[in-house]
Amino acid sequence: MSSVLNPAVPAGAYDQFLLEALPRARAQRAWEPADGPLPALYLSHGAPPLFDDGPWLRQLFDWALTMPKPRSILIVSAHWESAPLSLSADGPLVYDFGGFHQRYYSMRYDTPDASTLARQVSSLLPVHQHASRGLDHGAWVPLMAMYPLADVPVRQLSMPTQDPGRLMEIGARLRELRAEGVLVIGSGFMVHGLPFVTRDMVVNGAVPTWSSEFDAWAAEALGRGDVDELAAYQNRAPGMPFAHPTPDHFTPLFVTLGAADRADAGVRTTIEGYMIGFSKRSFQTLP
Repeated sequence: MSSVLNPAVPAGAYDQFLLEALPRARAQRAWEPADGPLPALYLSHGAPPLFDDGPWLRQLFDWALTMPKPRSILIVSAHWESAPLSLSADGPLVYDFGGFHQRYYSMRYDTPDASTLARQVSSLLPVHQHASRGLDHGAWVPLMAMYPLADVPVRQLSMPTQDPGRLMEIGARLRELRAEGVLVIGSGFMVHGLPFVTRDMVVNGAVPTWSSEFDAWAAEALGRGDVDELAAYQNRAPGMPFAHPTPDHFTPLFVTLGAADRADAGVRTTIEGYMIGFSKRSFQTLP
């Protein structure tokens, strides 16, 4: 999983994080039906260097500890756009990135068998069961921070469309899973203007106006539960198209909102701030 378990991976922030987090993770109580439905989440997942960002690791982990440990996790990632709607297998991790340190390509996240979750999802939606595809980095990177024991079954669902309405419908079909202890997650990035990254953003953490203005717009729309405004982001949001030159990192939030009891109820922001100038705003739905 990490260099704690794999000596080939150099020590770093993630190892220090594990030393602090694992005892607390072992003490996390498991979800029970009396807890009621889990919230649905949208998270900004980061790239593999998230493992070198101690504060962000702790933000994700502390968020997970505010909830009972789920029975299983169903996650939709920006990095798997595939139609028809598809469900991952209990396969090896997908290292769908390039140009990073070799240590990230030896990380593992060996979670338990998730065939029960696959059957639950298949009973709600017509899904194609992929034969071998495992979790991509939009799934395993944040989950290694949130559930470092790798003791929760996980499956990934593809995004077969970028249409907000259709993604809301998929989320709505998944809603009842929350009452069965399944944590439904949309994984993207609140701002993801990779082509427009500058040296000042990387070296000094400068936040461009197209990122801060998009983030403020999204926070306001999410706070008031204005799904129509969010769905019109390409034409209505400030900072476009720089904030999202492609839609894939924003649109997972529509699966999250669709899985809410009420999409117009607003959300609770759990993580704010910026990474290389990108908003990493994350949230969970309200009861």
